[in-house]
Amino acid sequence: MSQEEYFFEPERRGPQVLEESILRFGEARAQAPRLEGVPTGIEGLDNLFFTVKWEGEKPRRVPLGGIPRYSVMNVTGVADTGKSLMVEQYALTQAGRGEGVAFITVESPAIFVAMGMRERAKALGIAESAVDENIVFIDVATHNRLQEDLPSLLATLAHVIRTYHVRHTIVDSVTGLFEHKEMAARTVVRRIYNFLKKWHQTGLLVSQKRSSHEEMSAEAAGGYAVAHIMDGTMVFYKDVITSSYKQKLYHLPIGEMIRLFRIDGCRLTGHDTRIHVCEITETGLIRIGPTLIELAQKNA
Repeated sequence: MSQEEYFFEPERRGPQVLEESILRFGEARAQAPRLEGVPTGIEGLDNLFFTVKWEGEKPRRVPLGGIPRYSVMNVTGVADTGKSLMVEQYALTQAGRGEGVAFITVESPAIFVAMGMRERAKALGIAESAVDENIVFIDVATHNRLQEDLPSLLATLAHVIRTYHVRHTIVDSVTGLFEHKEMAARTVVRRIYNFLKKWHQTGLLVSQKRSSHEEMSAEAAGGYAVAHIMDGTMVFYKDVITSSYKQKLYHLPIGEMIRLFRIDGCRLTGHDTRIHVCEITETGLIRIGPTLIELAQKNA
């Protein structure tokens, strides 16, 4: 069947009722997984997601203890803000917990990603054997066919999930799968999102910002539609202290740089929406620190 025939076949066939798509709420609720957090291994992040429990007529916030399991999260920001370090730290943490991780390397060949992750595993105190056994790379950066052939990439990922009992999937970056064809971004991201949902994966998809994008928004290459498809967005940002206003705001001298972080949204659970200071340690680990308000109160 040609592409034209594929798109116009439904019109020739006429409207049809797809009964298998109909599901009562009670049936959906019975099949829905339990809401629980996946510890990220990133200091300061896990308690930023929460649920609400009712005590009489009063709601009480209860930390989720990580990102929601089975969520597919967008991790976005400009270059050198900590996105890749964050998803690598997450992958190492899951490996240390004995859970399988598929790591799709789009920007850098897998052997070089592994080189950096090996050092951060030491900083996290995770045994080399756990990392070797539980993290499986799909090297798109080296095998360019997978970058252009999304069905083959998803078939390869399905094979990895089945073979290695994978529960977490990382893509760094999803932007690299629609480079030079951003009109296709929504289609690419939607197919990956639906695939990860079908296979009950918890996913982190890194997306790159263009220099023209507002730094603390969910917008990335491919537009807002990319973030809207996914379950939530975590935004990384950096700012250079170039004025007395920023000097007072961040309590840092002119010429210094500060990294910031915020959760732009999450449809599965409650979340902290404030801007937090973000730190990259000398061992390459990400830490989420105080809010800007807390920083100001500390330095008042």
